[in-house]
Amino acid sequence: MARLTRPENQALTRERLLATAKSLFLSDGYHPTSIEKVADAAGYSKGAVYSNFSSKDELCMAVLDSIRRDETEVLLSALAQVHTLESRIDALQTWADQRIGDGQWTSLELEFSAHARRDPALRAVLARRNAAMMRACAHLIALQIAEMPTKPAMSAEAIASATVSLAIGLGFQRSIDPSISINSFMQTYRTLLTGNPQNNNQQTRQRHTIDHTP
Repeated sequence: MARLTRPENQALTRERLLATAKSLFLSDGYHPTSIEKVADAAGYSKGAVYSNFSSKDELCMAVLDSIRRDETEVLLSALAQVHTLESRIDALQTWADQRIGDGQWTSLELEFSAHARRDPALRAVLARRNAAMMRACAHLIALQIAEMPTKPAMSAEAIASATVSLAIGLGFQRSIDPSISINSFMQTYRTLLTGNPQNNNQQTRQRHTIDHTP
């Protein structure tokens, strides 16, 4: 087997450190997880961690970036397999029901956000990352709007801001009580996008019930 080049070895080290940090941050939380714990669990020295990440904060942000990227890829993959507005909303609903309120992910996001509030420089970095995530959501919504014959009253950016904010609040609630439904989230999103809180299939069933009521 060919030996790894120096850049390849560095990339592998970073990948292993990131995977270990992700596991520890999610299971134990931000504050209990130290650079030393990450290094020991990954089988490296503290120096190896600091040669890849300037601080614990940078390491945690890299973990959060990784989680968000993975979740986005899962959602995009599901959306790519369907080709109508209703089926795309259904795909979003399936993802949201499974992921909004994930206990470990939500707790880490909230803990790190609370930590960042006390550091103006860190807060600014996190704000830029969150803004990039919001722009990505708005872009996806804009692509959907472009295919719709009737445009929503709000812009893609406004819809993204409203639904992401709602998802964050709902995620916090569901991390405490997983039985809380995502229906309000989906109805809000559907209303903002289409002007109607119910899908066509629901409307058809309701009309059928009304038409056949004695």
